[in-house]
Amino acid sequence: MINVTAVFDIGKTNKKFFLFDKDYKEVYKEYSKFDEIVDEDGHPTENLSALQNWLKGVFENILNAKQFNVTAINFSTYGASFVHLDENGEVLTPLYNYTKDIDQSVIDSFVEKYGPKEEFLKTTGCFDLSLLNSGLQLYWIKYTKPEIFKKIKYSLHLPQYLSYIFTGIPLSEYTSIGCHTALWDYTIKDYHSWVYKEELHKILPPIVSTETSINMNYNGKRIKIGVGIHDSSSALLPYVRSVKKKFVLVSTGTWSITLNPFAEHAIVEDTDAEDSINYMRINGKPVKATRVFLGNEYKIQVAKLSGQFGVDEDYHRHVKFDYDLYSEIMHDFKHMFKWESIKDENMPDKTEITYDKFEHAYHQLMTELVLLQVKSIRDVVRGAEIKRLYVDGGFSDNDLFVKLLSHYFRNMKLRTTDSSLGSALGAAISISDKKLNSKFLKKNYSLKKHVPFITK
Repeated sequence: MINVTAVFDIGKTNKKFFLFDKDYKEVYKEYSKFDEIVDEDGHPTENLSALQNWLKGVFENILNAKQFNVTAINFSTYGASFVHLDENGEVLTPLYNYTKDIDQSVIDSFVEKYGPKEEFLKTTGCFDLSLLNSGLQLYWIKYTKPEIFKKIKYSLHLPQYLSYIFTGIPLSEYTSIGCHTALWDYTIKDYHSWVYKEELHKILPPIVSTETSINMNYNGKRIKIGVGIHDSSSALLPYVRSVKKKFVLVSTGTWSITLNPFAEHAIVEDTDAEDSINYMRINGKPVKATRVFLGNEYKIQVAKLSGQFGVDEDYHRHVKFDYDLYSEIMHDFKHMFKWESIKDENMPDKTEITYDKFEHAYHQLMTELVLLQVKSIRDVVRGAEIKRLYVDGGFSDNDLFVKLLSHYFRNMKLRTTDSSLGSALGAAISISDKKLNSKFLKKNYSLKKHVPFITK
């Protein structure tokens, strides 16, 4: 029997289950999807009971399998989600979706009590006030559903709820608390004063390190059960553990999130960017981050260009970087794209493409998008001595994106990585005592080095 670590990696759409061997190689995986249900207001939300049944069923099957010996289990999930339990451990409410709108009067009331808003957002590392801040959900329930609030014994972040299903022990941990929840004051390294004033600390379980695990007898087997981890912090962990020098990670996708785990100061002290945000490392240290809606804007603009130039919708995937086209664009550079989902002071009032070939327009698009990414990276580095830049996610195999980024950061060593396992692997690593060496990314993440192109 192979000794394995089991990980449930729960996304909004895909629910995944992995088994990793002692070298963190994937030896088994299982995927599932559930139809969403609706809450009392008709807003779509996670089917929590279906999720719980799937977790238990999958795990029972693996425990009974003859080829695997499960020694540990952990959980990685999306954030900004609370599960509220009564004194009997029963779930009190739906898992409210962070996309759900709440009455503006609730937000106004909160700001009136605990504003000014700008100062509050900075100290808590948030960029708005909505249900994307899970702390605000507690405030919303307290004042709009007081009969339910009175029954809450514990409010658990989703990763910790999944752990609770297996252990029955309610806990909190840093990565979930620190992920744009509006609960944590990064300037004092404690819950924000409003949490104590509203007495919410009484329903928030004790805080433990993300590396904490509970040794339990589960159906006659001794198994180490982790307390769960927020997915963005989990995806960062393999880099933190295996790279010995300071670095910045650009995690690209619909959102392009730049993470600096070596920032010495919280956001409040050294940036005013509204798209700046804090995450938290597993030991409670802040991760300074910036975000830009790059993948979303790329998708919008590429669809428009494909239609305008009459090319196949996948044509853009095969365009390679052309230095002569780039040089021509930069000779008398001007912004041509009006973004639909990004605010940028440099963009024109409307999009005007002056080229007659898709390749030329595409180079213009990528140059402008990369300039946005460059600003996002510079905002998060802010003069720090960081010489390494890692890029993972969707843009890591975009030839123009990588070459242009390498060009603009010629003083940094640029590396791309490819791991579809992402946060699941981080969850396995977080409860392991095994050290990662400098070759880990090369062996497990298809690490590639990139050098800047030569300018003529």
